[in-house]
Amino acid sequence: VQLQASGGGLVQAGGSLRLSCAASGRTFSNYAVGWFRQAPGKEREFVAAFSRSGSGSRTYYADSVKGRFTISRDNAKNTVYLQMSSLKPEDTAVYYCAADPALILGLLRVSREYDYWGQGTQVTVSS
Repeated sequence: VQLQASGGGLVQAGGSLRLSCAASGRTFSNYAVGWFRQAPGKEREFVAAFSRSGSGSRTYYADSVKGRFTISRDNAKNTVYLQMSSLKPEDTAVYYCAADPALILGLLRVSREYDYWGQGTQVTVSS
């Protein structure tokens, strides 16, 4: 499966952006899908994820974004979204989407466990 992330940009603090992760090559409605981000000089960190639909497709969030970000999916469009609100300068990073057909719940937050990755989209939040 190929992933294409888009929707990044420059926004003022307190603003909103919606990122999209479109999949091609295979329907990924039954994949675990995650969003990660990497700021300059920092390690890639978990942001949000959907578990596989066979697990009831639950959502998970990093504490730093809980209540501000929402992950959703449109299976008809083979796309996963990350709605980001109340953005802060510390949210500035390159955001990546990732997918895996077999990831268990306990590994959703572990970036190296995902097999497929999009190219990343830059989000910059100005103060």
